[in-house]
Amino acid sequence: MAVAATGKVIYEQDSIFIHSHEDRSGDQESLVSGVLRLIEKDCEVIVEYKQLEDSVDSSSMLCAGKDSSSVVQWTQSPKEMSHKNLDNQLSYEAEWDMLNTVSFKKKPSNVDGASNHAHERSKWAFFFNVCDLKAVQVKKEGWSHLTIYLKDDTSLPDLHFHQGGSEAFVDCLKKYVSLNESPEKDVLVANNNSKGLSQSFENLLDDTTFGLIQKFKKDPYTTTMGSFSKVTKYLIDAFQGSDQVHQERPPTEMADLLNEAIPGLEINHQEEPGFEVITRVDLGSRPDVQRKEPVTLEDWNANMDNEGKMQNVNYIKHSIFKGGLCHVARKEAWKFLLGYYPWDSTKEYRKDLQKRKTDEYFRMKLQWKSISEEQEKRNSRLRDYKNLIEKDVNRTDRTNTFYEGTDNPGLLLLHDILMTYCMYDFDLGYVQGMSDLLSPILYVMENEVDAFWCFVSFMDQVHHNFEEQMQGMKSQLVQLSTLLRLLDLNFWNYLESQDSGYLYFCFRWLLILFKREFSFPNTMRLWEVMWTGLPCKNFHLLVCCAILDSEKQKIMDEHYGFNEILKHINELSMKLEVEEVLCKAESIYLQIKNCKDLPYSVSEILDDRNEKLIPTIQIVKNGTLEKGLIRTTAQMDDLSKNSVASGYDEVSRHRETSQNVYKVANV
Repeated sequence: MAVAATGKVIYEQDSIFIHSHEDRSGDQESLVSGVLRLIEKDCEVIVEYKQLEDSVDSSSMLCAGKDSSSVVQWTQSPKEMSHKNLDNQLSYEAEWDMLNTVSFKKKPSNVDGASNHAHERSKWAFFFNVCDLKAVQVKKEGWSHLTIYLKDDTSLPDLHFHQGGSEAFVDCLKKYVSLNESPEKDVLVANNNSKGLSQSFENLLDDTTFGLIQKFKKDPYTTTMGSFSKVTKYLIDAFQGSDQVHQERPPTEMADLLNEAIPGLEINHQEEPGFEVITRVDLGSRPDVQRKEPVTLEDWNANMDNEGKMQNVNYIKHSIFKGGLCHVARKEAWKFLLGYYPWDSTKEYRKDLQKRKTDEYFRMKLQWKSISEEQEKRNSRLRDYKNLIEKDVNRTDRTNTFYEGTDNPGLLLLHDILMTYCMYDFDLGYVQGMSDLLSPILYVMENEVDAFWCFVSFMDQVHHNFEEQMQGMKSQLVQLSTLLRLLDLNFWNYLESQDSGYLYFCFRWLLILFKREFSFPNTMRLWEVMWTGLPCKNFHLLVCCAILDSEKQKIMDEHYGFNEILKHINELSMKLEVEEVLCKAESIYLQIKNCKDLPYSVSEILDDRNEKLIPTIQIVKNGTLEKGLIRTTAQMDDLSKNSVASGYDEVSRHRETSQNVYKVANV
């Protein structure tokens, strides 16, 4: 580990000196000249000091161990280093590792001469994460010099700014950590608490002081891939002041911190003015559902006419919804399900389409392939995308035979497709988690071009999951909460009582559509079922409900609290059986569909224009039934559009007993 970071340099100044009293004579003070940098890397900000005209010896570099908080000396043999790097590369926990302390020790040495001199010059190099900063003391004695204190009470060597510039460094540091004046003279104390709670959602996510919150924005995949216990820990750490004693906080306070950190997720009390509150509704019994056999390649081909045009599209979609596809049929069927091939296309049209799409793909691929190193140096966004992709590709589904081993051609294709997608949608570029969505598609297609265009179609469906403001994710969590309240108000109330009503533990499910919850084969089955668009909109939310329905009794019987719920949900990963979950999700849908008094908010979430999910509605004017029953979305739309022309200026929804009653006011 020769250097601390290789990310984006956001501050740099040379001729920064350390005054060493350890000259070899033991009598004189020697000066160590170095360069001070602030570096942004992997959503973290690192402060680095490195000597000028110095070849850094990695064996003398001291840093926090990745697997502990203790200070270690980097003295592994090449073999040990290689093994550790591989473990980190394959570990989805690696992103949670943070440097959290830096210290200095004299390393025993039996060598002298040049080696000893090199050690003398390199031993002062250090780096630390700004999250670990406790305080900065500013002194002026002819020139300014700074003393930096870390949270573990380590003080780093004084940095002397002989040519000025200390104020610029402190000003830059303040952009990433809140520094407040202390009662002690010339001391600035890092305070992570007050700054975070007072900022808006957008500004908070831009503040790198709060490691998890910033990662949540820029790196939602990694942030939610780690164990939920670590999510909780990082939320606590992000909001604890530097002068507070580190102790476990009660669950209610941790939940409040989460809600304040991500204000889009306070979903428990967002009833819109004028609309009814969802109370207990009699849903009736839940019907039994049976799954069917997968659609075979012969079944698929039998639905094609002589021109290769698909016949009875609704029938084939329904068959896939009920049983999925045999693996050999996926390569062709997924192209239709994802929208790469139109359902009404002929074989000749698809052949021509594929040729055009191949040309288009390789033109985009050539754009990034032809960028020189000099151009890349001046394109920070492309460099960032490339670095993230390279890191993710090396740890995506490596236990699958299609991606296992080194120098695997599947990894190269995965990399190239993701880089080309950056050219296709440069505004979004690459966000960690996309490699998980591409992996099964490439595995099935075994073709670079087809996999790319299927991935493009898939991303069109889930684009909102990866957008910076996370509006799509917040909207889905609100909708999921609404469904849970309808299905089991007791369970929803229990989650609320345990400060878990915001359903943050479902975030990973929604972000990458259960990719980390089911095995690879089960994920492919689940996705192809959902791609049919049946039986309603947002069927994936009913999949969430089905999983929670199976776990709710254990959660309540065992009296799980905030932490236990997070832990339990996280441990379901790779233990779920897809056919059971799909049966229950479909059964829940049928139960909701058959409900006569369905709240309108629920019908909007699941409404498909082909299904009559709108509840029975009565329009009442001055206490008198004015209009008959309304059962369709179109009728409701017509009523709203024509309300003024019909003599009404308002149509508002209110709850009256157990009926869905609309009241209208006179013009």
